[in-house]
Amino acid sequence: MTSVRTYTIIYVVLLALGTGKFLFFTFDFPYAWAMGGTMLLAVIKSLLIAGYYQHLVDEPRSISYMMAIAVFMVFLLTIAAGYSIQG
Repeated sequence: MTSVRTYTIIYVVLLALGTGKFLFFTFDFPYAWAMGGTMLLAVIKSLLIAGYYQHLVDEPRSISYMMAIAVFMVFLLTIAAGYSIQG
């Protein structure tokens, strides 16, 4: 079981990552860097949320692998849908 201290630390880290995303577009970063940094921070935030707030850290590895495969399949479906819209 995860303690309140761990949840507080994760919350502060998520708050800092959200602030970092804001700062990318506030200061004069090139647009590509700002978008890349924002995407990287979003991936880190989603991994922290899935790992701690959805309790995947405490689950067996097979559940985590199943979730990773599901996310990958959604990614493939999104790519396929985007391709069919363009065509």
